[in-house]
Amino acid sequence: NIKRTGTIGGQVRMPVVIAQTVRPAGAVGKSPLVQAGKIPPGVSVQLSGAQKNKVNDPGGGSFRDDDDINDVASMAGVNLSEESARILATNSELVGTQIRSCKDEAFLPTGLLHRRILETAKKFGVTEVPLEAVNFIAHATQTRLRTVLEKVSFIAQHRMDSNKDEEWYEQTSDVRSQLKFFEHLERLEKQRKDEQEREILLKAAKSRSRQEDPEQARLKQKAKEMQQQELAQIRQRDANLTALAAIGPRKKRKVDSPGATPGTE
Repeated sequence: NIKRTGTIGGQVRMPVVIAQTVRPAGAVGKSPLVQAGKIPPGVSVQLSGAQKNKVNDPGGGSFRDDDDINDVASMAGVNLSEESARILATNSELVGTQIRSCKDEAFLPTGLLHRRILETAKKFGVTEVPLEAVNFIAHATQTRLRTVLEKVSFIAQHRMDSNKDEEWYEQTSDVRSQLKFFEHLERLEKQRKDEQEREILLKAAKSRSRQEDPEQARLKQKAKEMQQQELAQIRQRDANLTALAAIGPRKKRKVDSPGATPGTE
């Protein structure tokens, strides 16, 4: 604030700068600090009534600010005492607790792992392996195994999910149908080869040549065995059909209709 004082005895008016520092709230009992510039001799300083009240007020306005805060809190329905107690009680559970660090446990037996590492390291000229390296390898093994198991579990779950009914998916290949088609071709090829071999054996069995070589004799013997096997299969099939005819046709179970009562057939 710049204030010009009146002249006394024809003296020249000089500007006076009065700077008042703002004192923080709660500093009760300390007098306000007033800094003034150099005042020439014979010049008087006049303060207004408001400035006099501020200088004489020992509280510096802190009580007035506290009253304003209390008025606002009461209007908002906030109880400052309860809020302060709640904030202090938030961390009360941690009071008196003691934090302890857990001991680092190795995933693999340290002794056996250390011995195995030493056996492998000696082949490369390494005679000493620190215990920290053994623990590091044990933790690396645990991490690797956990990663592999997580991937396997994810893949297994993915195979269980069926996306055939989703309209956003389009089937590009059907491996199962392709495999069935190839199996059908293999059965047809095997059946064709069996038919050719059977014809060769039947021709060899019907031949009446007097001078038979060992190969011809072997084919005749194989043809006889094939005929006997076919006769055995025919007899077995006839026996099965006879047994089924004696038992009778299987009775089909009727589907229960909504109006049918339990026990009726």
